[in-house]
Parts: sequence; structure tokens; C-alpha cells
Amino acid sequence: MSLDVPPALLEQAERGEVDEAAFVDCVRTSLPYAWEMVSSLVAQLKVDGGEFADNQTPPPDEQHRGQLLRALASDAIRGALERHFGVRLAFQNCHRVAVFPLDASADDRLSRFTSIRGQLLNQSPELRDC
Repeated sequence: MSLDVPPALLEQAERGEVDEAAFVDCVRTSLPYAWEMVSSLVAQLKVDGGEFADNQTPPPDEQHRGQLLRALASDAIRGALERHFGVRLAFQNCHRVAVFPLDASADDRLSRFTSIRGQLLNQSPELRDC
């Protein structure tokens, strides 16, 4: 899944500097499922507090799964989302997205979530082909 880049944004990129807000809007409109997933987790983190908020529900289909993979596998997209929402993102398997606050209070939990052990403990036969 690629981004649906408006001609004006592509022209900006061809000239050099790109407005990050315009890029973030392109991500929002191109990857609506991924955008909604991240924004809802950010809202959950703000309301509930705590060390992090995460999603454990698999996407409804491959198109939605592809949006998550595209958003979180791209350094540019992931970084823009982190800056826009003011969080750190983590990703396991094909759907487990987590948001962590920027402050150091969540560093230990983020390290556990992104560790090899954390990855192994998050495996299940149902997710083998996701």
C-alpha cells in the first residue's frame, strides 16, 4: 500500500523541503485505518494514563493490515506520526500497535515491549500467517 500523494505535495518534494503537516495529512487520508488506530490509542493513553496503550485486535482484512504495516514500517511515516501525536510508537506482529508517552516514565515498559522476550511472548498460532 502506497500513499496517495497529492500533486502539490509531490511538487514540494521535487523542489526540496516538504511541509510536514501536509505529509501528515497525506498519511491520514491515504492510510485511514492506521491513522484511526494510532489516534484512538493516543486518546486512550491520555484518558486512561498509564505506561502505554495498545491494540490487540487483528485488522478486519488484509487491506487494513497493509495500512498498519506501511505506516509502522516506514521510518518517515512512523516518525511523522510520532512527532504529530507526541508519542513513541511500538509494533509487534501484524497488528499490535502500542503508543508510549515521550517522557522517561515509560522507558522500562517500552524496553520490555520491544524486547526479544516481549516479541516471543506475543506469539500465537493464530498469528503465524498474519
